[in-house]
Amino acid sequence: MGAGAKHRLVFVDRLLATLVHLRHATTHDVLACWFGVDRSTITRAIGEVRPLLAERGCTVSQGVRLRTLDEVIDHLGADGKTGIIDGTEIRVRRPAAGRKDRDKFISGKNKQNAVKTMVVTDGDGRVLFCSPTKPGSCADITHVRQLGLVRLLADGPVVEILADAGYQGLGAQTGGRVITPPHRKFKKNAPDWYEEMYERQRKAHSSRRIRVEHGIAHLKNWRALARHFGRREHMSDTVQAIAGLLSHQQTADLNLTRQM
Repeated sequence: MGAGAKHRLVFVDRLLATLVHLRHATTHDVLACWFGVDRSTITRAIGEVRPLLAERGCTVSQGVRLRTLDEVIDHLGADGKTGIIDGTEIRVRRPAAGRKDRDKFISGKNKQNAVKTMVVTDGDGRVLFCSPTKPGSCADITHVRQLGLVRLLADGPVVEILADAGYQGLGAQTGGRVITPPHRKFKKNAPDWYEEMYERQRKAHSSRRIRVEHGIAHLKNWRALARHFGRREHMSDTVQAIAGLLSHQQTADLNLTRQM
């Protein structure tokens, strides 16, 4: 009992240092100067507080937080709300030369080293869930299947989930609960009436799912997710910690708007 080095920072200071690091991507050296401690003290503090923030989950109402994808589906089904899913990539440092699986972080879409997370929002763009990260080479639809979304939708409550064209095929596997943009029937020489109908349907779907893009943009406003220069092993905790903090702010703003 009582063995080990004592903290030179009280918990409030450790929490503040972690929040500043996540929000502004402030380096550990700068934070150490601000708080008048050694760099290793800041590194230790952030390493302890960041997982605690990640475990809080996303706030949806006073005292109610969603921590798993199962809870998100149950929440959407109970309230009869529409969910929106999309994947987003975060640039990371390239693995060292000669390291095993070095190429698996290269994104097929952006041709850069990245990790990927799946974001779930409600119809208002409020973040409900961010998944643990996967290497950038993992396809969006593969990531969703690995998270068990197909099983949750097939066995759970009736929920409408909007998604982009990268998730086409999930609709048939979930009984039509995942709605994606319409397939293009004519690839060449399409009639004018079909082009007009296709564009109308595509724009209608895009206008409904644009809220998830707003939610992702709010996440990327946190500098730690704009581009990550630290260790990739901490990315899952970083993403989920920021999602929890952002959802708390979004819920507070939404409640204030409804009161006004």
